[in-house]
Amino acid sequence: MNRRRFLGAGVALLGTGALGAFAVPATARLLAEGRPGRLLRSEVPLPEAFQVPLPVPAVLAPVRSDATTDYYEITQKVARLEILPGLRTETWTFGGSYPGPTLSVRSGRRTVVTHRNELSVPTVVHLHGGHTPADSDGYPVDLVFPVGTSAEHAAAHGMAGMEGMEGMAGAVDLGRTTIGTRAYIYPGHQRAATLWYHDHRMGFTGPAIWNGLTGFHLVRDDEEDALPLPRGDRELPLVLADRAFTADGSSAYPALDPELAAPGVTDDYMNGVLGDVILVNGAPWPRAAVDRARYRLRLLNASNARLYRLELDPQPPGGDALVQIGGDGGLLEEPIAHDAVEIAPAERFDLVVDFSRYPPGTAVRLMNRFGGGRTEEVMLFDVGSRAVSDDSTVPERLCTLERLDAEDAVATRVFGFRRSRGGDWTINNRPYAPGRALASPALGSTEIWRFFSDVHHPVHLHLNSFQVLSRNGGDPGAYDAGWKDTVDLRPAEAVEVLVRFTDYPGSYLLHCHNLEHEDMAMMADFAVE
Repeated sequence: MNRRRFLGAGVALLGTGALGAFAVPATARLLAEGRPGRLLRSEVPLPEAFQVPLPVPAVLAPVRSDATTDYYEITQKVARLEILPGLRTETWTFGGSYPGPTLSVRSGRRTVVTHRNELSVPTVVHLHGGHTPADSDGYPVDLVFPVGTSAEHAAAHGMAGMEGMEGMAGAVDLGRTTIGTRAYIYPGHQRAATLWYHDHRMGFTGPAIWNGLTGFHLVRDDEEDALPLPRGDRELPLVLADRAFTADGSSAYPALDPELAAPGVTDDYMNGVLGDVILVNGAPWPRAAVDRARYRLRLLNASNARLYRLELDPQPPGGDALVQIGGDGGLLEEPIAHDAVEIAPAERFDLVVDFSRYPPGTAVRLMNRFGGGRTEEVMLFDVGSRAVSDDSTVPERLCTLERLDAEDAVATRVFGFRRSRGGDWTINNRPYAPGRALASPALGSTEIWRFFSDVHHPVHLHLNSFQVLSRNGGDPGAYDAGWKDTVDLRPAEAVEVLVRFTDYPGSYLLHCHNLEHEDMAMMADFAVE
């Protein structure tokens, strides 16, 4: 389908913002150095750092459980939250908070999460890192229309009614839209890991996550529980995000259409939106009181485009301040000690920090060495002065990982992440089209997928985690260990990953997790058959 016909098909959707065209201004330019776009500056005076206590998202209790399944309910709604002190920000939320409530579930148990949409726009919920059947994965046109939408209105704005889709309605199940609610079913056949859930609506993931639709989904299992790792109050989930605000405290997002009836951002932000306020769990530059003990930090980069290089200041005596025990797909085989970690959008790092290595009363800043000015600081840890007991340790061996074998690969596929001359962000020179698969791996098969880039792209694969084989023909990078579902692809870089497609057939996504790139067509379907 050419762009003119795509734009024409999107006209009917302008009244609801359900699914606009990938409109890209002709004057948009690519930043040659490959960094995300220019800084979006707030119009309101920014608060002093380290004044707000660190909030911790509430853990959601199931509404009921039976022998095999835990059932949860979440209402998507607008809430006016005090994000900047003294101001209220209208926020799109899961359950009335930002971040949304944390789901803490058990591996091997089925989880059913029913989402009710009381927003003014359709949504699609994706469990990022989830090993999930296709009909619950959050395919970008599986819309949940707001409560009260008429069936006629939803049908008129569904993909199947869009003229010129060139048979795409037959390629994917376009009848998976619902009105008001949708139950997402997660079988739970995966190991313990730090997952997260977020909106994934085609063309609008950027503004939806920017406006608040984010939450943790933690999978736990017996293997991890048996380890003497920090737990309870000494396990901190930390959602990192950057934002900007207008003079009255409203969320600022440089949408091409301020009403969000059509997707896209203004020219200056085509390479990704960066805000000047660093939020942790929805609070600007917060501070947390910590004991002189080990803490487990579950870090999620939920920023639209910002990369972080995280480092403690001061470093503890002897360095190696951040001990990585896990990544996107759960525990590593052995811990890895770092002085700093680099985390791209959508990546997760599971770290242990031993605050007993600091003198009592030390103020320890978490710094972002990729930032500048106010964005160089992230949060503060106040190390306590009293003696405390701590029976946690980090074992020399955490688990035994299954290692995929490149000799078992039945195919090698190449995916180029590049900007087209026409202004689209593309994969293999093709902008996204629902139902058009760029690969059709066989269920149960193992393949090598090679990604290469023009500029910086964090690449995310749905359905299965993968293992990184190489960077530019050499060894994997310092942050590539274990199972991954998002890999940080640097400018002019090639990364090979090994992936096995298991359990669930259907259409899934491969895409850039710079959200402005994703919304401007840098996605592709693959069909597991």
